[in-house]
Amino acid sequence: MRVLVVGGTKFIGPHVVRQLVARGADVTVYHRGQHEPELPRAVCHLHGPAAAIPVLSFPEEASAPAPDVVIHMIAMGERDARAAVETFRGRTHRLVAISSGDVYQAYGRLTGAESGPPAAGLLTENSPLRTVWYPYRHAARSPDDWEHDYEKILMERVVLGEPSLQPVVLRLPKIYGPEENGDLATVHGFRHQPRWRWTHGYVENVAHAIVLAATHPAASGIYNIGEAYTPTVEERLAHLPSSSVPTATAPLNFEHDIAYDTSRIRQELGYVEPIEYRDAIRRTLGA
Repeated sequence: MRVLVVGGTKFIGPHVVRQLVARGADVTVYHRGQHEPELPRAVCHLHGPAAAIPVLSFPEEASAPAPDVVIHMIAMGERDARAAVETFRGRTHRLVAISSGDVYQAYGRLTGAESGPPAAGLLTENSPLRTVWYPYRHAARSPDDWEHDYEKILMERVVLGEPSLQPVVLRLPKIYGPEENGDLATVHGFRHQPRWRWTHGYVENVAHAIVLAATHPAASGIYNIGEAYTPTVEERLAHLPSSSVPTATAPLNFEHDIAYDTSRIRQELGYVEPIEYRDAIRRTLGA
């Protein structure tokens, strides 16, 4: 199996690449070349300045020979999703695009961008999406910044709108691991909200889900990725050492949990975390 990974040189990406190689895949990584992680020698690196976010074009070498699967780690909005679809339509069997839980309406209500009551139960792949788009445009310094056009809802629409690519969209949780979020600030910082729930995922477990979605013949449509059970902040803190991480001050409405139902990928693709939660925490903290 030939796999093209777009991005894939930071945090989650190297784990995805290594797991693909371990499965016997022929992997090419398309990136700028500014960050060179330690990857298996068999991996082909395709460098180019156009690999910067947003990726609006692909070199000829990216599709010659055509990859069986494209995993787009950094598709942020409508334009770059369309560029990928137009490039690989008719050439590639499957396009896997990485999305986020910020597409859910619950996230818009958490941040105050939208109003309304808390969602009942866990967020499923069919839960309502935000009605207010471009959640990070306020942070963009100019229209050229990627935050200006970031909108995973539009990205998902474009990717899922091309059935010939057997599209798969993965809505990722908050990720932690030794490199990023290694201080578990997304837990300690919300110690003042003990009942709040936010689905997390250990980096190697999330990478495993991405690889499974890319290689499993039955993979199709949207999957939530993350823990089988999302603990409250209080439950997480019970198993963590004390921390000097400051309390988060963002003006959030904590009536709205961001807690996923991840049963679909478990039932349809047989997903199980290879790293158990307590072990994942120990690895993150270097214990």
